[in-house]
Amino acid sequence: MKYAKHSRSGVFSFLFLIRIDMANYTYLTQEGLDKLHAELEELKTSGRQEAAKAIAEAREKGDLSENAEYDAAKNAQGMLELRINELEKVLANARLIDTSQLDPTVVTLLSTVEIENIKTGKTFTYTLVSEAESDLKAGKISGNSPIGQGLLGKKEGEIATVTTPAGKMEFKIKKLYR
Repeated sequence: MKYAKHSRSGVFSFLFLIRIDMANYTYLTQEGLDKLHAELEELKTSGRQEAAKAIAEAREKGDLSENAEYDAAKNAQGMLELRINELEKVLANARLIDTSQLDPTVVTLLSTVEIENIKTGKTFTYTLVSEAESDLKAGKISGNSPIGQGLLGKKEGEIATVTTPAGKMEFKIKKLYR
């Protein structure tokens, strides 16, 4: 793990640590961690039972070599096991975010920011979260997203330049909440 000083404040920044190490760990809120545990438990219990039942029903319908229902049930089981495996990996590398360690004057994970698109004047409010918790409809964006990366480390009143597939965009950070 690399340690560095944040150039603006001259002190070690937890934010910088997150940016360096985010590829190895998934930083989650308690709510996000609980949701992933619940989803994993649901998939391992009733999800696997339903998949096994669908395979058994398809098997009863005769010749497996020409049974599309059997193939579909086996594919669904494979997708279920893939999701279980993904969740187990995320949870194995999950780190709970200690909000008391976050600087409330700088945009970090769990910051809620009100930003204004400089070009259009439109205002948006987002909360920065991990990829596992992101939900655009709920106003939660990943810290790894282009907008999230552009906002991390900025302070209220600063301009964040974000590189998107559509080109560069500038956002003014109007308010910062914790």
